[in-house]
Amino acid sequence: MAGYVSVQSSTDTIIRPAHITESNLVKWILISIAMVFLALVLIMPLVVVFAEAFKKGAEVYVASITDPDALSAILLTLKTAAIAVPLNLLFGLAAAWSITKFSFKGKNLLLTLIDLPFAISPVIAGLIFVLIFGAHGYIGPWLMDYDILIIFALPGIVIATVFVTFPFVARELIPVMQAQGIHEEEAAASMGASGWMIFWRITLPNIKWALLYGVILCNARAMGEFGAVSVVSGHIRGLTNTLPLHIEILYNEYQFAASFAASSLLVMLALVTLVAKSLIDHYHLR
Repeated sequence: MAGYVSVQSSTDTIIRPAHITESNLVKWILISIAMVFLALVLIMPLVVVFAEAFKKGAEVYVASITDPDALSAILLTLKTAAIAVPLNLLFGLAAAWSITKFSFKGKNLLLTLIDLPFAISPVIAGLIFVLIFGAHGYIGPWLMDYDILIIFALPGIVIATVFVTFPFVARELIPVMQAQGIHEEEAAASMGASGWMIFWRITLPNIKWALLYGVILCNARAMGEFGAVSVVSGHIRGLTNTLPLHIEILYNEYQFAASFAASSLLVMLALVTLVAKSLIDHYHLR
C-alpha cells in the first residue's frame, strides 16, 4: 500500500503510515539509550551487590546469612509478609468488587483513599501509627493497661506494612473488573446461580491473572519496606528488625560483606518477582 509500511511486532505484522514510522537510525539510538540506562541503573548495581556479597568468600557469605540476627530478620520479614499480603488480598478484592460492581455515594472518595499510600511518605505513615498506638499516643495508654503491645512489636510492623502495600492488589483488579463489566454475573444470577458460585465460576477465573500479579507486587513491596517499618519497629536486634533494617544496621557498623550478603537475598527476591511477572504476562497473553 502506498504511504504505508509493515512493522513486525512480537506477535503480528502491523501496518503503519510511513510518515509516522521512525527511521532505523532513530530506532537504534532510542534502543541504545534505553540499554545504557538499564545497564547503569539496574544491571551494574545488581552485579555490585553480588560481587561485594562474595568478596570475602562463600564461607563469610553463608555465615552472614545464617547469623542468628540475620535469621531472625529473615523470619520476621517472612512472617510480616505472610500476614500483610492475605489481608491486602481480601481488602483488594472487596474494594475492587464494590467499586466496579456497585454504584454508591463516596465511590470517588474510596478510590482516592486507595491511592493515599502512594502520596504519603512511608516515614510519615510510621509516625502516624506511633502517634496513635505509641505509649503517649491517642490509644496507647489504654492498650498498655491491657498489656497490648503494638508499637515496637510485630503488630505495629504488620499494620505499617499493610498500609504501605494495600493499593497494589486493588489497583491491579479495578481496571480489569471495570473492563469486564457485570453482564456475565448478571446472566448467571438470572439463571439462579448463588453469589459464591458466581464468584468462583465467573469472577475469579476472569481476574485470576490480575489478582496473582497484584499479590506478587504486594509481597515484593512488603518484604522490601523500610521507611514505615523503621519508625514503628524500634530497631530491636533479634526481635523487631526486618531484613531491610538488618541490612542498614550492618552497613552502619561497617560490616559491608554481611550487609551485601543480606542485600543479595532481597535482590534474589526482586529477580524472582520479575520472573513471576514475566510468566504471568506470558500465560495471560496466550
